[in-house]
Amino acid sequence: MKKHLSKILILILIFSNISCDQVSKKLVRNNVDQGEYIQLISNNLILTNVENTGAALGFGQNFPPLIKAILLKGVPLIVLVVLAIRILTKRNLEKWFIIAFAFVIGGGIGNLIDRILYGSVTDFFHIRIGFFKTGIFNMADVSVTIGVLMILALSLRKKKYEVQ
Repeated sequence: MKKHLSKILILILIFSNISCDQVSKKLVRNNVDQGEYIQLISNNLILTNVENTGAALGFGQNFPPLIKAILLKGVPLIVLVVLAIRILTKRNLEKWFIIAFAFVIGGGIGNLIDRILYGSVTDFFHIRIGFFKTGIFNMADVSVTIGVLMILALSLRKKKYEVQ
């Protein structure tokens, strides 16, 4: 029973990330015009609506359609399925690694849904604080970033204990 409960919790976390991403993108698509520039917090947090036909920061936008489909849909789909199977079947993964990978998988699927359904990914947040400026991003990107940072931190912590 405990084994099934943990799998259900993993799936809930993945689907929560996907849902947060897809709901936020739908709200932006329905309420913010393409290229509109709405200052939420002064000029520091901007809400906009940009359709990105490439990957991060527009990488691959000008690739031929077949290459773009393979690199931006096929490869991510395979990687996300393999990751999901691994965290659902591997028995001795640390709880925090599972959570981190669930964030990566949920965010990855969120952006993959956009690419498959719309041919582009809806990005809408832009942060500018002093010298710190981000590209335009979405909640899927936030999920993936949180997951990757957690994986890095957990890996560094694990290596620190292995060295001692």
